[in-house]
Amino acid sequence: MSSFNSVRTFSATKARERSELGDRITEWLRSNPDCEIADKVVTQSSDNEFHCVTVTLFYQDDKKTAPPAPAEPGHGNGNGGDLNRRRRR
Repeated sequence: MSSFNSVRTFSATKARERSELGDRITEWLRSNPDCEIADKVVTQSSDNEFHCVTVTLFYQDDKKTAPPAPAEPGHGNGNGGDLNRRRRR
């Protein structure tokens, strides 16, 4: 994996959200042209009720100079926090 200093996560559970996921990612990429994608991970998880697709982008953001503060436990994953509620094991 190349060097990166930022991560962006996109996730969708409902069928309509999954079909629009590529458009959401493309829109974000177009609005952040200075970000250089270093790597990506696509994850699919499902159970009897939900089918979740997550795309995680690792990227170099030259505008960032200091590392972000660590997330506080229980405050989600940075995309509204709803992904943790959808996970079922």
